[in-house]
Amino acid sequence: MRPDHDDGPRDEGAWRVLPFEGAFELSYTDATGQWSVRRLISREVKIGPGKVLLGGFDMATGEYRGFRADRIVRLHDAETGETVDRNIVDWLMKRASARRLPKPAAPDATAG
Repeated sequence: MRPDHDDGPRDEGAWRVLPFEGAFELSYTDATGQWSVRRLISREVKIGPGKVLLGGFDMATGEYRGFRADRIVRLHDAETGETVDRNIVDWLMKRASARRLPKPAAPDATAG
């Protein structure tokens, strides 16, 4: 199921959802301790009761998935080349918050 795509933050019950688009490779540990590498086209960061999820489309299956940020061991940003291997929850929160700030207006070329 594809979530509604929205350009702004929204609330879904107890969850706060922030847009977060990008392409990432995740080293992920599931609930049983099994490691896997996932490639994700992300759409959002969901902040809820005791959890932060990185949501998007798993490139292996094409299905929408939410990955618990506390289980992401390493995250590689395909766009910037940046690799994060600690404080991933903090990195996601900071980046999601920065992306939702309004963009500064372009200077008026006719002013002066």
